[in-house]
Order: sequence, then structure tokens, then C-alpha cells
Amino acid sequence: MEINKTELKVSALENGTVIDHIPQGHVLEVMRILNLEIFEDQIYFGANLESKKYGKKGIIKVSNRFFEDTEINKIAVVAPTATLIEIRNYEVTRKTGVSIPDEIHGIIRCFNPKCITNHEKVTTHFSVVDKDDLKIKCHYCEKITKKQNITFV
Repeated sequence: MEINKTELKVSALENGTVIDHIPQGHVLEVMRILNLEIFEDQIYFGANLESKKYGKKGIIKVSNRFFEDTEINKIAVVAPTATLIEIRNYEVTRKTGVSIPDEIHGIIRCFNPKCITNHEKVTTHFSVVDKDDLKIKCHYCEKITKKQNITFV
């Protein structure tokens, strides 16, 4: 039997989701925003993997987990190049790219400490002003938050 020392074999998912094409340096952030550090089923992740399209990429394979729209929006904010691959009974049933929505509700905290959303039970609401360099505008205080200042609720 010949052993190929240039590849790592990871068992296939029976059911679950693969988050592929995560930008270099963002794998742990995606895991954190999805609360995967407390998830009890198997999770495989890789960082700084070779990618023909992006140079380097990350990947996360999550057993027995399918993501809701709010979670997919979080992934899009952190990893706009990501692809979600849903697997059921070892077969790919759906493969979609994420996209930053035009409006973001309830998942991001307003950067302005004086904003009403930081003092009262008001759901945050942002309009996306720039999808390429990610800038969002608060519906209530109209402050612009840049990507590096985004924090999740």
C-alpha cells in the first residue's frame, strides 16, 4: 500500500455544513460568532490552506448543523467570500455563496456608545453603505461603522 504524504484525509460528513473559502485569518472568528467553541458534535477546521482562487483560505466542517439566515448573515459580514455546502446522507444537497445583505438587523452592536440601541431594548438596524470595504450605517443614530469596529450582539 502506497501512502501519499502530501494529503490529509478527513472523514466525510454524513450530515452537516462545510464553510469553505473563508478568508485567511478569519477561521477562528467565524467559529466564535457561530458559537462553535461550545458545539458538541465533530468540527474540523483548517487555516492557511492552499487555494487556487484566493491563495490561502480556511475551511470549517460542522457535523449535524445547518445554519439559519441570521447566522449566514454573520458569516457574510466576517467572510464575504465563503461558500456554504450542505450535506445530507453524504451527498451535497446545496452549495451557495454568502452575500452581505443590504440591511442587517439584530446581529451587530452599534459602534456609537450614545446610540439608543446601546441603552434600551431596541433591535439594531443597519443599512449597508459599502459592501466592498464594509461600512454600515445605523438606522437610529446614523453613525457609520467600519468593518474593523464591528462587534456582534
